[in-house]
Amino acid sequence: MLTLTENAATAIATLVEGAQAPADAGLRISDSAEPGPALELALAAAPEPADDVVEAPGADGRGARVFLDGTASAAPSGRTLDAGADGEGRLQFGLREQP
Repeated sequence: MLTLTENAATAIATLVEGAQAPADAGLRISDSAEPGPALELALAAAPEPADDVVEAPGADGRGARVFLDGTASAAPSGRTLDAGADGEGRLQFGLREQP
């Protein structure tokens, strides 16, 4: 099962609030249409019927929801979603193996 760091949960909650999305909105992870092993991330108002839903609290107490597309749910299994800023201050998400 996918887990989220506090940084990832806080970043997702901030993105959802900034988009003025519904309270049940979250970050949807699906397989990319691009060739190779890639995933796409997008804000979604609600999960699709076949999505797996992962919920986690952020460092600031706000919760975050991640919707895993049925075809993409195997890829992040056993991994942790993290978030941070790149060298130019842009938000980036990444998956790492769980310890």
